[in-house]
Amino acid sequence: MARRSVMTLFSAPADPWSHRTRIVLAEKGIAIELVNVDPNDLPEDLLDLNPYHSVPTLVDRDLVLYDSRVIIEYLDERFPHPPLMPIDPVTRAQFRVALYRVERDWYALARDIESDPQGKTAAHSRKVLGEAICASADVFKAKPFFLSDEFSLVDASIAPILWRLPSYGIELPVQAQPITKYMNSIFARSTFRSCLTEAERDMRH
Repeated sequence: MARRSVMTLFSAPADPWSHRTRIVLAEKGIAIELVNVDPNDLPEDLLDLNPYHSVPTLVDRDLVLYDSRVIIEYLDERFPHPPLMPIDPVTRAQFRVALYRVERDWYALARDIESDPQGKTAAHSRKVLGEAICASADVFKAKPFFLSDEFSLVDASIAPILWRLPSYGIELPVQAQPITKYMNSIFARSTFRSCLTEAERDMRH
């Protein structure tokens, strides 16, 4: 395969894992070749590059990364400005725990909903995800961003799930007002809007 001179991201237009990666790229202002792929019909070069045949997949010269968390942390370290993780080791560890919980609690449920929207598992996951998000209302109220005064990798990871709530059939109750306020603030960011795909825009129309 020809060596790529520009960093390339293989991304699915509708999945939250690709979305969080695109948000980080936009926040960093990184020039990249974006290759939109159908997750059910991946191109040959991606199949050759990634043994797990998954998206997102990032190619940076000879380096191939294929886990969205690994990709966003790499991008934050490779392009340090603006920083999307705290410098202090204790706070950084707290952010990593938050990332772990978002992935384990929210992204896992989102996967259940997306894989069989009409199934029993999806109905249960929809309820649990809605409750888990509402349970975080006090955290969203405490600071302008999640746990922070600055936009971080945690916000980049939370935003794709919150954006998809209408398409998941989840409506936040009135008492979740701090979360709604947070969503409006994040969704209004030019960086967030710039990386939405057509499929993602349709999720809120």
